[in-house]
Amino acid sequence: MTRKPIIAGNWKMHNNSVQSKELIKGIKEKVKEFDADKLPEIVVAPVFTSLAAVNEELCHCGCGCNRVKLAAQNVYFEPKGAFTGEISIDMLKDFEVSYIIIGHSERRQYFGETDEMINKKAKVILDNGIIPIICCGETLEQREQGVTDSHIAKQITEALKGLSAEEVAKSVIAYEPIWAIGTGKTCDSTEANRVIKHIRSVVEKEAGKEAADAIRILYGGSVKPETIVEQMAQSDIDGALVGGASLKADSFADIVKGAMAK
Repeated sequence: MTRKPIIAGNWKMHNNSVQSKELIKGIKEKVKEFDADKLPEIVVAPVFTSLAAVNEELCHCGCGCNRVKLAAQNVYFEPKGAFTGEISIDMLKDFEVSYIIIGHSERRQYFGETDEMINKKAKVILDNGIIPIICCGETLEQREQGVTDSHIAKQITEALKGLSAEEVAKSVIAYEPIWAIGTGKTCDSTEANRVIKHIRSVVEKEAGKEAADAIRILYGGSVKPETIVEQMAQSDIDGALVGGASLKADSFADIVKGAMAK
């Protein structure tokens, strides 16, 4: 099955509205000359306060000219209520987001997000016609203990609990070896592919082969222009969730261009 690659830029807690608008303009300018037939799906995830500014720069006319889609970095699973500091799915729909990142390692580590919460978020995202990017990954300690595969299998199994095969198939998973995020270390491409194959086998067990063949699984761990071609040459890597390198139009466009060789 041919799976359309995705290059998603997670801007994390960077850029105010003016800076975000300049960055998306730069990205659009860089990618507009790329061959549309080979172009991967391009996604950017700014901070909540910049969603409106970035959305204004994207085309929603339905003519197919829009080469960049919008994502949010998180969502809360309740529709409304006394949840200070959170944001609901209806609020994000105001900005026409196509994707929402959930379960990022930083959310798990710093804000105590659990597998159960991530599952609730996946359900509300899919119920509202948006695609979740479900993150999973292991720490250096877990890798050294030899529990990478079992740990990630649990994360995926819990995240997909109660979802239909059709819902699973349209979702996206991002494998993030936590020890390779912001450290300058990159997981070897063949090992990243091995883990992603393992994730696909877990999806098959939970939702069937058709869903496992359809779901797109990204690699996220200090992705750079210098690493993307080798990563995309692997059999099961369907794209990248890019952190620091997505904050510069040049480097992000170079990653998009590298992915076009898939």
